[in-house]
Amino acid sequence: MSDDADERPSEQQILALRDRVCTERGLEVLERFPEGSTGWVGLVRRTGDPDGSSDGSEPLEGLVLKVTWAHEESRDEALGLRAWSLSDSPAPLVPRVIEARRHGAISVILLEQVHPGTTLARSALSPEQEDEVAAGLLRSLWIPASELPTAASVPAGAQAHGFRPLSAMCAWWAEEARHRLETDARGLPAPLIARGLGMFRTLPLETPGPDMLLATDFHHHNVLAAREDPGTSLADWRMIDPKPYVGDPHYDLLQHMLNDDRRLTADPLGFATRMAGLTGLDAERTLRWLLARCVQEAGSMPGAAEGALQLAEAGV
Repeated sequence: MSDDADERPSEQQILALRDRVCTERGLEVLERFPEGSTGWVGLVRRTGDPDGSSDGSEPLEGLVLKVTWAHEESRDEALGLRAWSLSDSPAPLVPRVIEARRHGAISVILLEQVHPGTTLARSALSPEQEDEVAAGLLRSLWIPASELPTAASVPAGAQAHGFRPLSAMCAWWAEEARHRLETDARGLPAPLIARGLGMFRTLPLETPGPDMLLATDFHHHNVLAAREDPGTSLADWRMIDPKPYVGDPHYDLLQHMLNDDRRLTADPLGFATRMAGLTGLDAERTLRWLLARCVQEAGSMPGAAEGALQLAEAGV
């Protein structure tokens, strides 16, 4: 499976479309954010309504424009954000989508800005408090697939709600990892690689409960503060940049743990067991998922290979 159904657009194509969208929607570019790695993401403000399409309900300030490559993982970002915006959570979970459209291989999303927007990674919270924020958000983000609205258009490989199964992504990633680890095993024994990648393919096919809407790329750089001096309350944070799929919610714990390689390598069993407890999920299944993902990410993320070796040594 290719990670780009359409060829990656050039920087010139991205910027040309950004300028066109800004002209059509009466937007002025204020600032480009450094985090955007697949296109242009930045702060804009409204200067007018040249096409008369606004009903006056949109804010004039505090808008974020994303003009990015619509690669395979991020294909359903806007669809997911809209689903989470309609959830019955007591607090908003994500920034509001004002407009979203596709132009070939380029995605355009206009969002309300999250203020002040400090990432969870740069907050004053301890790692243990970050765990609490992550767990609280994830529990609220998990919407049963059976409760998702029917999508206006359903892409190939998707169900009526428009989202693809987690198993499709895992099969794709497992195959990529197999080729990479054949070249450099990163110190992992061949039987562990085979077992880990096998689990990575089969675990999403054996979901013990209902499939849920997943963020899949949930970590402390993708969680923004919605107030000054945020605490661990759900209302203090918003999730951004999801890569939505539907499937086993245990999977959504993994990126949070992989992004803290210090704790991952110091005590992978304790870390996984803690996150499972905070989210009400099964600790044993979380550990199996973590072993599989550590094997799959070996050589791509710091600490993944070491985490896999420790988990295997512990009998996971």
